[in-house]
Amino acid sequence: MYFLSDRSGWWNLYRWNGLNVGAVAPIAGECAAEPWELGYASYGFLDDGRIVMAVQEGPRHRLVVVEPDRTVRPVDLPYTSIKPYLAVRGTAVALIGSSPTVAPQVALLDMADADPQVEVLARSEHPALEGARVSTPTELRLPVASGREVLALVYPPTGAAADWRAPVIVRAHPGPTASCLLRLDWQAQFFTSRGFAVVDVDYLGSTGYGRVFRESLYGRWGLDDVVDCASVAVHLLSAGRAVPGQVFIRGASAGGYTALHAVAEDGPFAAATAVSAIVDPDRWAQTVPRFQQAHAMRLGGGAGPVRAAAVQRPVLLIHGTADEVAVVEDVRHLAKELTSLGMASKMLLLPDVGHYVASSRRAGAALEAELAHYLSVMTCTADDLRGDGHEQ
Repeated sequence: MYFLSDRSGWWNLYRWNGLNVGAVAPIAGECAAEPWELGYASYGFLDDGRIVMAVQEGPRHRLVVVEPDRTVRPVDLPYTSIKPYLAVRGTAVALIGSSPTVAPQVALLDMADADPQVEVLARSEHPALEGARVSTPTELRLPVASGREVLALVYPPTGAAADWRAPVIVRAHPGPTASCLLRLDWQAQFFTSRGFAVVDVDYLGSTGYGRVFRESLYGRWGLDDVVDCASVAVHLLSAGRAVPGQVFIRGASAGGYTALHAVAEDGPFAAATAVSAIVDPDRWAQTVPRFQQAHAMRLGGGAGPVRAAAVQRPVLLIHGTADEVAVVEDVRHLAKELTSLGMASKMLLLPDVGHYVASSRRAGAALEAELAHYLSVMTCTADDLRGDGHEQ
């Protein structure tokens, strides 16, 4: 029996022969995706006895083949992101791959060849976007609190010069044990094509850096993830990349919880957008799918519920009325409290939309509302600056 375990500190493949357990191919990388859905397949068996496997190292994925003698051989692919849905039949492997310049594709490889060629079976590109200019990210590694290092993907404004300076949107990924992915992200391109820089942060707890890094967020959620996102923002301000007063944070689901706590303290962020946000971790631990509940319970005990009285910056709340994971009642209550306290908060409710707004029919409306939110804050900041100058 073959199975995945992180007993070594990394999610690796193991084999049990009925008596003993042994590692099939020890790799300093994650051979499994964060378990947020059922039905993942990160490895498969070729009919010649070899094993094909997707491996994540930070925000990057690669495909490897494990030979019968346990030698690990990399497969050259034009992709930096591989979804955990490998399908193997005979010597053929089908996968969904993408890169910062290539939208997800269904590709087929014949592993019988020493140098397998990629046959693209289906593409997800929209014809209207063919040939469109895109912003490609650079990796930023930054020392943060307690001697840790955090990695971020920095997308400059589309077509920007090397010395660009722009409003910045820091994005906290969901999970919170998901991760940044090095792939073509049309949501990021929506903002970079409008003059913003977008920064994805692999904060403490992210997958792709081993078990210790991932589980270190347990009991610290809403604290260390906020520190990491704020540290990246402060670095970009100090480096002259970000415009003061125009640095924002956004997140979806668990990332929304991080974003809300980031503006519940004094820091670099001028505003936050929280999509399908978790407001109360204890309540969320009861509403998540059953197989995720143990993980959700271990995360708790950090910053606690988001409290309206602590919020210091304008907030946009975007939520689906049919969300069964992060219940809409919590967000309604938070919005009502923020309004009663005189905070500049807005709420966009999406009828009949569930937890995954980005893949819903209302995704475009959500992006437009988010853009308008940032522009309104930037306008207020500019007005304040002009007022200060007039008084002087």
